Amino acid sequence: MALEIVANYPRPPALVPCERHVRVEVFGRVLCDTHRSLRVLETFHPPTFYLPPEALDASLLEPAPGRSFCEWKGVACYFDLVNGSGTVSEQRLRRVVWQYPEPTSAYAALAGWYALYPGAVEGCWLDGERVRPQPGGFYGGWITSDLIGPFKGDPLHPELV
Repeated sequence: MALEIVANYPRPPALVPCERHVRVEVFGRVLCDTHRSLRVLETFHPPTFYLPPEALDASLLEPAPGRSFCEWKGVACYFDLVNGSGTVSEQRLRRVVWQYPEPTSAYAALAGWYALYPGAVEGCWLDGERVRPQPGGFYGGWITSDLIGPFKGDPLHPELV
């Protein structure tokens, strides 16, 4: 596996198809297991993985209030992850999944695909390696051993925050 230096990722970000094995678990269940994803590669960011809608367990997704705007991709909408919706034992993770229903033309391939914060779920794995979340709480990057930082959001590198 080749090392990638995130400082060399482009700006505006690149959108790259990926066939690596992605697995995500939440609430003791598999949210996603696929060999098909899209990586967004942006300068100083570990990749954000976008997952195809048919690969996600949609029964765990509920639309959440609020939107955000990305200068490159457009307007994002959010989803809660919910297990046992409406029950006494309901589990809910608020606004941890997002998508761009109508992205800008340069990122049209992202339409309807889902991204998530890897630190908010039980675990994300890439080719069997457990992913570390991008620091800072706001970013959705997936850090693996093949990436060389520094990473935006890292408090040890305030110039990147």
